[in-house]
Amino acid sequence: MNKTVNINLAGIFFHIDEDAYLKLQRYLEAIKRSFTDSQGRSEIISDIEARIAELFSERLKDDKQVISSKQVDEVIDIMGQPEDYLVDDEIFEDGPERKQKGTSTSKKLFRDTENSYIGGVASGLAHYLGIDAVWLRLIWLLLAIGSGGTFILIYILFWILVPEAKTTADKLNMTGEPVNISNIEKKIKDGFETVSQTVSDTVKNVDLNKQGQRIKSSSKTFFDTIGEIIMFFLKIFAKFIGIILMIIGASALIGLIITLFSIGAIDIIHIPGIDLIDVVNTGNTPIWLVSLLAFFSIGIPFFFVFYLGLKILVNNLKSIGRIAKFTLLGVWLLSIIGLIIIGVKQASEHAFNERVIIKNELMVKPNDTLKVKMLGNDLYKNSDYRHSGSFKVAFNENEEKTIYSSDIRVIVKSTTDSLGTISIEKSADGRDYEKAIERAKNINYAYKLEGNELLLDSYLSTDPDNKFSNQEILVTINLPEGVITNFSKNTKSYLHYYDSNIVRSNKTNHYLKILEDDIECLDCPIDVDFDVDVDMNGDNSGIKINEDGIEVKIDSSSLKINRSGLKAKSNDLKVNIDAGGVKIKSDKN
Repeated sequence: MNKTVNINLAGIFFHIDEDAYLKLQRYLEAIKRSFTDSQGRSEIISDIEARIAELFSERLKDDKQVISSKQVDEVIDIMGQPEDYLVDDEIFEDGPERKQKGTSTSKKLFRDTENSYIGGVASGLAHYLGIDAVWLRLIWLLLAIGSGGTFILIYILFWILVPEAKTTADKLNMTGEPVNISNIEKKIKDGFETVSQTVSDTVKNVDLNKQGQRIKSSSKTFFDTIGEIIMFFLKIFAKFIGIILMIIGASALIGLIITLFSIGAIDIIHIPGIDLIDVVNTGNTPIWLVSLLAFFSIGIPFFFVFYLGLKILVNNLKSIGRIAKFTLLGVWLLSIIGLIIIGVKQASEHAFNERVIIKNELMVKPNDTLKVKMLGNDLYKNSDYRHSGSFKVAFNENEEKTIYSSDIRVIVKSTTDSLGTISIEKSADGRDYEKAIERAKNINYAYKLEGNELLLDSYLSTDPDNKFSNQEILVTINLPEGVITNFSKNTKSYLHYYDSNIVRSNKTNHYLKILEDDIECLDCPIDVDFDVDVDMNGDNSGIKINEDGIEVKIDSSSLKINRSGLKAKSNDLKVNIDAGGVKIKSDKN
């Protein structure tokens, strides 16, 4: 069983067994000895360690996996072996000399800012595609002009999304060169030599006064300035989004807090309007609990909207921490579950609908005349046009709080019995059969027959303890055949359209005779049917009756008009208009 060691390599933590650690340690020490007198030694070693850490990360499946000697050997084969390491290896191992394997690296896309004119996009693509950057810049320019500026936007997207080649390993990957010790050393030394040569040439040809003024004035290129301007506006846009998110989140939270405290105050101080909430709260859930759960279920998401906006505005904003995040998430989930439970409980109070029927005789006989009218209540004023299911909480004559509702329906039927009957069907919802029956029985509804006038209440009432549970009243009036009835105009909205209802809303304010499953209107206007077409002789006809009206042709010499009416006579047609009506007689068949 081998010991494991925890190491920090280029800022990344690895678990490595003891033998592999000793081998890696000898390898890194040998590298450091090889570059003792090299220019840029620290940068070379730093890049080599970063590359080794990257290779280890590629070979690990998870953070708990331990690096073995085999994996260290694989990395050494890729990176190459300095001479000092070969000597160390021969001391500790008996075996043939290790040979460096030739490795090839696929190219990766980076922006080459060292050879850039704007953002290094064209130069980076040139490395990736293996062509000269000059040709790629020319192609990009032509595409930008030919596309009407579309490729300018594409360039900006590349500039934002493609990373810059900053490290030596990035620069080697950009050109497709293997990232090993020799190439890292060569790349860094070439950079130092280029800088040294540039500095040397500059010192030889410099005009100190002129260059001093240039350095003081500006060290930025024109394209760098353009890039900074674009990034500035992008940052401004992001800040604007952050402000909008903060305003939305803060407004919602403030509104929810005010609502929460308002509902709490309403519970303590009796404010008009809370009665309606209490009446529809069939589940008797405390209002403060519902409001609190609603506050958390809505407010927590808006808090995170506010926090996101604040984080966009403040770059170094501290995180609220995992504990706080998971606590808020837990509270939000519990609030959602609580609201669902309350909703299910509320819905269960309407699971059953039961009814109670009360039937009484009406002292109405055949050939009697009965007038029907809806009786209103000053405490519950209701118009002729009402909404089904509407209700109101008010105080009755005894100063007792009462629920009033206008959900009343009236049906008229014919009967062969000698006396009429009236049945009052009361219905209500409940969580079970017993509760529904109890609420139906507790509905108060009245009617009265005064002489030949039947007065029906236009409302029902019940105690607030019964809650508003879809209480309804169905009034069924059974009238003997031969009864003449008149339904007042204010019953129009209560007469519902049922197949069994023989009196419809369009027959109000008329005298109706009850027939077998039907009625006869005694004072309704006569509908004239113009589908009759009489044309006996074409253009020579003495009388025509069609959709255009009635046309009568008579001899004017036979026309007589006096107080009794109008009389006209021709060879084959007689017309008489008097108090008895219009009579037309033709001698033709």
